[in-house]
Amino acid sequence: MTVEAGQKVKDFTLKNQDGESVSLSDFKGKHVVLYFYPKDMTPGCTTEACDFRDSHEKFGELDAVIIGISPDPVESHQKFIDKHDLPFMLLADEDHKVAEDFGVWKLKKNFGKEYYGIERSTFIIDKEGKLQKEFRKVRVKGHVEEALEYIREQLSGV
Repeated sequence: MTVEAGQKVKDFTLKNQDGESVSLSDFKGKHVVLYFYPKDMTPGCTTEACDFRDSHEKFGELDAVIIGISPDPVESHQKFIDKHDLPFMLLADEDHKVAEDFGVWKLKKNFGKEYYGIERSTFIIDKEGKLQKEFRKVRVKGHVEEALEYIREQLSGV
């Protein structure tokens, strides 16, 4: 089952970097920028996380929270946050169930090897919990600004 634009996103609960259970429904009344990324501490994922960090305040001004999700364990997320001063939470989707629900757990190829992993993607969910926009197969450069612009132009009056 994949989520589609205009539909209510099914609630889920995952552990954050502190080992606390966090549910999507905890953020009702705020816009949610839910971004899936392959792995903590890798170059592309670090750049993306730092771009979100650097724009964190701008998202906050638009009543939006940023949440990162990867299959990495809680401890890895905590190290990633500490090393790069990330001001938002990262959720551990170790069994990739939520990634599968969003259709971002994909067969990938790298240097001739096939494996399953996260396809870098971002989902913008409105204050009522409906999916408004999806960015799939994200290229890191310029992506955070693109997500911010979407919220500013399409949802800031909502």
